Amino acid sequence: MSRAQKARAAKYTYSFSIPGGRVEYIVCRRMSRNEGNDGMDKIKVLLADDNQSILRLLTDYFAKKEEIELTGTVSNGAEVLDAVRAEGPDVLVLDIIMPRRDGFLTLEELAELPAPLRPKVIVLTGLARDDFIMRAIRLGASYYMVKPFDRNVLYRRIIEIAGAGESVISEAPEGPQESVDEQVTNIFLTLGIPAHIKGYQYLREAVRLVTEDHEIINRITKELYPAIARRFDTSASKVERAMRHAIEVAWSRGRLDAVNRMYGYKVFSPEDRPTNGEFIALVADKLAMKKTA
Repeated sequence: MSRAQKARAAKYTYSFSIPGGRVEYIVCRRMSRNEGNDGMDKIKVLLADDNQSILRLLTDYFAKKEEIELTGTVSNGAEVLDAVRAEGPDVLVLDIIMPRRDGFLTLEELAELPAPLRPKVIVLTGLARDDFIMRAIRLGASYYMVKPFDRNVLYRRIIEIAGAGESVISEAPEGPQESVDEQVTNIFLTLGIPAHIKGYQYLREAVRLVTEDHEIINRITKELYPAIARRFDTSASKVERAMRHAIEVAWSRGRLDAVNRMYGYKVFSPEDRPTNGEFIALVADKLAMKKTA
């Protein structure tokens, strides 16, 4: 029996925390301290998300964690149940919006599995509606986290619901604060900007430069584009076009609710695509607010 299967669920709690000004919904079944845990087993984790960039990001992150054994990744909702049966994970990190089968149906199917085969589930999604949260919990999810997310927080939640016990949680280091590049990467992946296109790299560099010198956004044509062009050995016009294309890709994928949730109000709509400067300033301001919170 795996370490998560040895842990006993006691009761639900429903609380809200606001790290750095961002609301994070957390719902858990609390585990009895160290019950049945020999402290030696690795925690087997399965990732289910249709965003390949997030899968790669978490795969690289968990590869550095000695306590975690990543058993696999799934990007198709119809394959999650088979992967759970085959891999026997302790914890399943599950998105709600996936091709062919959504996370809610997957949770219903998991509930039909025999208890020894049923993993703990952390829902990691861009959907922040209260009715979605409560539905996921009623269907058996142990935690509900809203994107954009902090990888260190996700890691600690996995440790907790796997039954590692309070002593391990309290001794676990908080880990270094995410760098500007890491925070920007997290936001861009959530928005659906592919990491392989040039505009992704140019926008990330632009946000970094604006966080260092906010006034440069007012000189976007004369200074910002040329500075990025010199960094990547290209022309300012190509930088501008690549950025515009990256933003168009994000808007075409319909993930604008992620932007609006970051700010707590409606910033943009599908018909109101921002200019390069507006988008860069938006993300830079978000990072500045998080830094000062």
